[in-house]
Amino acid sequence: MVIEQTLLEDELGDVLEKALCQADLTPEGLAARTAVSAERIRDAIDYRYDFTTPELDRLATELGLNPRGVHALAANRYPLPVISGLPFCLFPLRAPHGLGTANAYLVTDCRSGEGVLFDSGPDAVRLRRAWPARVDQVSAVFLTHAETEHTGGLPEVRRLYPSAPVFAPSGSKVNGAAGLADGTRMECAGYTIETLATPGHAEAHNSYLVRAPGAPHAAPLLISGDLLFAGSVGGGYFCCKRLREQVARVLRICPPDTVIAPGHGPLSTIAHEREFNPFST
Repeated sequence: MVIEQTLLEDELGDVLEKALCQADLTPEGLAARTAVSAERIRDAIDYRYDFTTPELDRLATELGLNPRGVHALAANRYPLPVISGLPFCLFPLRAPHGLGTANAYLVTDCRSGEGVLFDSGPDAVRLRRAWPARVDQVSAVFLTHAETEHTGGLPEVRRLYPSAPVFAPSGSKVNGAAGLADGTRMECAGYTIETLATPGHAEAHNSYLVRAPGAPHAAPLLISGDLLFAGSVGGGYFCCKRLREQVARVLRICPPDTVIAPGHGPLSTIAHEREFNPFST
């Protein structure tokens, strides 16, 4: 059981900025629909906001956001669930990144020192600092996308574990990595790993659904990369619309008890984000 203490990746201003992109609106366009001035909307994007409850409701409605999550973020009270039910050990490898964290993850069977690594952190130094001493072997590496804060430690991982294959999204052009397309299922180190192609933040972006075949009723794990965060979503640097579509898809197809391990910020669950995430509508 885990009670998360890590800060959220996004505040209300980040959510409004991402929602404007997804709605293809400017602050002026949103202001015309909500009677909230464009200046105050820009102030909110810069983390200065004093919206009333009716104003938050109008902003949420026009942006297609879940008002429950919008109000929680505005009050700095976004809730987080207790994480439990995984049939394996999950080690978040967190490194400072901006005002938050960039996350990589190790999955192990809790009894051995062998793990499967998802992403590799910003660099070797920060990866080593977060690495659990009990894990001394890596069976494989799965990358969600090819941004530096998620792949910077890969050369060190390859140096230490030269026999571990590296997998990445098809088209991501990670040197030496095998490309994985949507729907690919692999058996690796005793786990079933299903690839979900989730473009939006990047054109080549995967999420990975991890299950333990020996525990079919246990909670799955979703390595969501920069698709879905606790309380927010990733930036749509490739395509805002496709990112929103993939968020809706993942929230729809994953079981409610699925634990979400995002590329930034704290762990959450599918059920929790369906209820609270501003982008869950």
